[in-house]
Amino acid sequence: MGLANANWNYPTAIRFGAGRISELADACRSLGIARPLLVTDPELAQMLMVKEAASAVGTQVFSDIQPNPVGADIGAGVAAYAHGRHDGVIAFGGGAALDVGKTIAFMSGQKRPLWDFEDKDDWWSRADPAGIAPVVAVPTTAGTGSEVGRAGVILDEAQGVKKIIFHPKMMPAIVIMDPELTIGLPAHVTAATGMDALAHCLEAYCAPGFHPMADGIAVEGVKLIHDWLPRAVSDGSDLEARGNMLIAASMGATAFQKGLGGMHALSHPIGALYKTHHGLTNAVLMPYVLDFNRQAIEERIARLAGYVGLPRHSFEGLLEWVLELRKELSIPHTLGELEVHRDSMERLAVMAEADPSAGGNPLHFDAAAAREVLEAAFEGRVGRG
Repeated sequence: MGLANANWNYPTAIRFGAGRISELADACRSLGIARPLLVTDPELAQMLMVKEAASAVGTQVFSDIQPNPVGADIGAGVAAYAHGRHDGVIAFGGGAALDVGKTIAFMSGQKRPLWDFEDKDDWWSRADPAGIAPVVAVPTTAGTGSEVGRAGVILDEAQGVKKIIFHPKMMPAIVIMDPELTIGLPAHVTAATGMDALAHCLEAYCAPGFHPMADGIAVEGVKLIHDWLPRAVSDGSDLEARGNMLIAASMGATAFQKGLGGMHALSHPIGALYKTHHGLTNAVLMPYVLDFNRQAIEERIARLAGYVGLPRHSFEGLLEWVLELRKELSIPHTLGELEVHRDSMERLAVMAEADPSAGGNPLHFDAAAAREVLEAAFEGRVGRG
């Protein structure tokens, strides 16, 4: 592998490199965790790497979670945490497991209900910071970057809406980023999660506002994805490609503290109603949202195309690359291919306007704007002329 093992401390303490999972017990000890609860998903719970990790720290596994986590998953996890008298969480897996693990750790010492901590106004300040348990995060996919995030996306089934639960102290204290753990990831999942990382980088870079550090991280994240995602998909055993994609995913999640946009404002309600894969949904929506925002981002995207090294240093050049990449990775071109139905368009548009991500879109993203993007995504039409 061309990448060396390394430690860095932005935005949290990260231990990167092949084989670093062997440091899991040490990471727990360094945080004072004596009885961690290992949170993962049902499929990963059956795999040797999770069983070995649980054995290494002498703990039980909680895996009763859905691919699109719901509030009941958090309730069950908090009950398991209390029953086992745990004092910390190991969040192990993809975005769902990481979000659930962080949210269980957050809720383990709170007295108010989960939805009281939705990412609205200053609702996070309702929480008791002393009741937030420490988390060690171990990502096994390179997409959400949830291992470096301060929130969890959880579906409120009663309302049929995905909600963001946020607190500054939800960020894991230590991340073990071991590319060997991503080797078994199927090509189609590698593609979908990689496109999720690209969505994070692109939306963060295009979000309005002045945050040059986020912009710089997002730009380098796009470059890494350009260089390494096709290799990671075509050869899942390529540790260098896998490692670079893990880094790119964490960069995307670090950058999007600046903001997200229309891709996420639409993918959240689509995922809530249709249980679609979040990264795949972002990938389908990507060119249509970029095209919608063109007048506000054209100059920025041209600079990005130059940095990435695309043949054409222009908006058209980057859009062409996105379309070609989607085709190479067998990403569906239309929402119909995800079995999303046109008759739900109005409901999705209204939900998108209400989604917190809509506020970060470069152009005003109300229901009418969402409807315009949805129409294009159903028709497979890129280009507004």
